Amino acid sequence: MALATADSCIAAFWEGLRPDPLLTVSQWADQRRVLSPKASAEHGQWRTSRTPYLRRAMDDLSATSKVQEVVLVFGSQMGKSEALNNWTGYVMDIAPGPSLFVQPTIDLAKRYSKMRIAPMIEATPSLTEKVKAPRERDSGNTQLMKEFSGGFLILGGANAASGLASMPIRYLGGDEIDRWPLDVDEEGNPLAIVEARTRTFGPRKKMAWTSTPGRAGTSAIWAKWELSNQQYLKLPCPHCGHRQTIEWERMRWDPKDPGLPDRLTQPPVLICEGCGEGISEDAKAWWYDPDVFDDDWWDPAFPERTVQGYHCSALYAPLGWYSWDDAVKAFAKAEDNPALMQPFVNTVLALPYNDDGEAPDWEALYNRRELYEIGTVPDGVVFITCGVDVQKDRLELEVVGWGPGLESWSLDYQVLAGDTADAAVWKELTKFVRSEFGRGDGQRLPIRMTAIDTGYRTEEVKRWVRGQAGNRVIAVKGVESQVSVIGTPSRVEVLRNGKALRGGVKIWPVGVSTAKSELYGWLRRRPPEDAAEGLPHGWAHFPQYGQEYFQQLTAERLENTIDRRGYPRFEWVKTRPRNEALDCRVYARAAAALVGADRWSDERGPDEHIHAGASDRHRGSNRRWLPEGQVRRQGGHVPEHG
Repeated sequence: MALATADSCIAAFWEGLRPDPLLTVSQWADQRRVLSPKASAEHGQWRTSRTPYLRRAMDDLSATSKVQEVVLVFGSQMGKSEALNNWTGYVMDIAPGPSLFVQPTIDLAKRYSKMRIAPMIEATPSLTEKVKAPRERDSGNTQLMKEFSGGFLILGGANAASGLASMPIRYLGGDEIDRWPLDVDEEGNPLAIVEARTRTFGPRKKMAWTSTPGRAGTSAIWAKWELSNQQYLKLPCPHCGHRQTIEWERMRWDPKDPGLPDRLTQPPVLICEGCGEGISEDAKAWWYDPDVFDDDWWDPAFPERTVQGYHCSALYAPLGWYSWDDAVKAFAKAEDNPALMQPFVNTVLALPYNDDGEAPDWEALYNRRELYEIGTVPDGVVFITCGVDVQKDRLELEVVGWGPGLESWSLDYQVLAGDTADAAVWKELTKFVRSEFGRGDGQRLPIRMTAIDTGYRTEEVKRWVRGQAGNRVIAVKGVESQVSVIGTPSRVEVLRNGKALRGGVKIWPVGVSTAKSELYGWLRRRPPEDAAEGLPHGWAHFPQYGQEYFQQLTAERLENTIDRRGYPRFEWVKTRPRNEALDCRVYARAAAALVGADRWSDERGPDEHIHAGASDRHRGSNRRWLPEGQVRRQGGHVPEHG
């Protein structure tokens, strides 16, 4: 990343001490900001009246305001990033000073510069005059730095300490801070690093933070929100005038609407907490009318606090944007799927996702085992994956069959005993992953994908994976902070010149926290009372395994802890000595995600796999339920050793 010259830094510093203009950010945007067709669906002159809920927060960032810190907890696609863009343009044009705008990563900063900042400069004449084109000699305009008269803008990534900890900054913007790492290059929390850069400017500094929240207890934006004055937008009821927030708990629709989850035949309504009447979404046309909307509808819970916090869910989106219909449809799809519920809570409701982290009851799972034979493939299985955990003296693995709607069947659990530093046990594993599993109709299914952990015996694992080119095997590594179940692989074997070794092993990151939360959500469910309703999304079937398997599968819980730098975080903690069954299931799930199981509908898998038994899912054709509490034989392949 190019850095500003010493002269430009000095000039920007002194410019930052000059008297401030009287124009506010929203006034500047309404008068001068032009939305580029390259970056905006609604291009042309900016109109704050289109999103009037942004005005007060933008004006808090004006040089005329005494506010020093603004926190925006918004749903997705609500305009929060455009509010920061307006502030950035305002600074470049009429309130210059040293500025830093931080994205979660350097790559996102580059993309933001290209897709948002550059089009804004090109489309807005007053900015085109201030910021020279990058092709001009000595323009001071690069992808990650924009120089202008009296100031500069540095675009940084929270994952790169080198761009965060140098020169003083008057204007600091942090976007999507819940996606920032907790630690950057072992130099500390990036939030603390960048905040320290504003101290030189004292009361003249300005800081703005935006994000959709992540998990409760670890959400950075929510931690800042809780220290703010906590303003909610309270809109008047068209029937009685009572002012209130748009809350999901008061949204009403017909849960038996025949169009769900794809469409609604009757639109949802918001029940007024004052008169009890239903408020239709059309009321937004009245609420957001420039002659009606009042900035004082923002109501602070703690007016004495100086940090200005604004909460605005996607339910407030203007007409023509994200609709209440969209929210109901998203909820209907997420209601039985923990993997979809967290994005709904975070991005639609703009709330932190609260997973209680309690492990499912292992005895309840043990008591609902089924009678299909271990090592056979029940009807409903479309393809098979395998997850392998590596220990010092053994390899443990689970074979899982997958059907539409991420319905799963544990087909086999094996412990391959032997010193994993020796070749013998790896030969046994090779033989196993090449095996096939028989169906009742005589068809045999191979293991479609095997995922093996690299956390222990890393070199031995890589050596084995390297020799399995034709066996659909991947090496994986658990990453606590990753949101997706499986991410983009990285090459870990490189030549001296830094280039990737041809045929070298790739390591696939697995979002272990996400996968465990998803699995535990599925395992807590109970079958519906009416069998005709079908089984819930993600239902897991188990054969006659012994108690040890289920104890291992539920051997962790999610706890709120404090890291070594004093920041809160959630951490999966073992409640029993052994958890290999849980790890194996997570790796098998990651393999299923890579195959594409998450892209299927709940009703059917890919057409080419229907013949493999994906039909008849909701009829329970191969399910013989054992009564709750019935005595069962002790079985399974998990030994009871310590």
